[in-house]
Amino acid sequence: MSQLPSQPTDSNGSAATDVTPVVALKELVSRLHREQNKIQDLLSSLGFALRSFNNLNQFLELIPLMATRVTDGDGSALFLYKPNGQVRLEQLHWQDSGQRRNIRKALETATSQITLVPNTAPLATATGILDDQMHRYLGPDVQIFGTAILVKHTERGWLYVLSRDPEYSWTETRQKLVRLVADQTAVAIENDELAVELRKKERLDQELEIGAEIQRRLLPRQCPIIPGAVLAARCKPANRVGGDYYDFIPTNQNRIQLNPKTGLESGTLGLVIGDVMGKGVPAGLIMTMMRGMLRGEVLHGNSPSKILQNLNRVMYADLENSHRFVTLFYSEYNPLTRILSYSNAAHNPPLWWHAATKTVTRLDTLGMLIGLDANSQYEDAQAQLEPGDTVIYYTDGLTDAAAAGGDRFDEENFVACFSAACRYCDGPEEIVEYLFDQVQQFIGDEKQNTDDMTLVVLQIE
Repeated sequence: MSQLPSQPTDSNGSAATDVTPVVALKELVSRLHREQNKIQDLLSSLGFALRSFNNLNQFLELIPLMATRVTDGDGSALFLYKPNGQVRLEQLHWQDSGQRRNIRKALETATSQITLVPNTAPLATATGILDDQMHRYLGPDVQIFGTAILVKHTERGWLYVLSRDPEYSWTETRQKLVRLVADQTAVAIENDELAVELRKKERLDQELEIGAEIQRRLLPRQCPIIPGAVLAARCKPANRVGGDYYDFIPTNQNRIQLNPKTGLESGTLGLVIGDVMGKGVPAGLIMTMMRGMLRGEVLHGNSPSKILQNLNRVMYADLENSHRFVTLFYSEYNPLTRILSYSNAAHNPPLWWHAATKTVTRLDTLGMLIGLDANSQYEDAQAQLEPGDTVIYYTDGLTDAAAAGGDRFDEENFVACFSAACRYCDGPEEIVEYLFDQVQQFIGDEKQNTDDMTLVVLQIE
């Protein structure tokens, strides 16, 4: 049997201390594993911080530390680009605490010399300006290596690794690691901005809900009781706040607040419907303003045409400044004589169903939009209603309602549906329900109309 060669010994007879290639390789592999585990732990900690921290500044404090650790640099600096074009040193980590103050001062001096126009300088140019300033104020002994922080393809800052070691090399691995840290920083910045936008949206939603609630309270909660007649009404805004308006206004100066339970004891009742051009909050604000002004005008006891004329003059300046107009139909019903007096400011003419002849006519007069011309003139007209007659006030949200194919419900179809409703429906409430159902079926059960829709029905018993 052959014998293994004896291990070399030194002069004292002990084993030689030379490391064999195998041992050296094992030590290298072990060291790489330790480095890999260290990097994984650091990046894992960074990911945990990204998920856990609600404060962006707390997260940003970790970034230079992480960048330094994963690249074995002497330090790291995080710069952020401000909306006014200034570049600011956001966070700094430097291993040697004795040198940290001087490094910070040099970097702050470097950034104070830079003002960039946002979104105009090419990415490479902006980074190059910062590189030059850092080299100038840090001196030749400090090597700098950096990468941009991109949020939605927009440069928002830079992350730099700094080293005083002349043998330090910016390897591909180190570049990837710093790029990974920079990407995590970009995610944190974007998340913070999204959170800010979400809070703004939540506040806006709350304000819109308050506005919608106020508007709902300004519209009549229920229809008043009128001797010899029945009323029904419904308003369906396209958004939470709408530009459609209807109201019931007692013309008796001592009874502007009509009690729906006791009804109209004496005098006439004003019935009005209007539509502010546009939708949403601006239209809702104008509608609210118009409601108050109209109720004030009604108290003067003027005719419908004079009320519209005065309202137009009062509102003209505000409407001109807002580039909006209002269509308005104002009428007054006298339950003793069953006469409906009215005047129209370019609103959709209400439809009058004659029970005796089973025909429909329109209630209309000449008149311009409210807010179009300060000197507009309006006309008065009257209709003698008979038992069984029905008058419907509506806004163009119903006639302009569009189906999926683009076809409009149009006025002709609306008149036909109204005629059918007057023949077969039992009372104004059923008429309102029937017409809204017809429009909804036309546009599709799952589709929301894009304009406000309002109906008011007056039926003589």
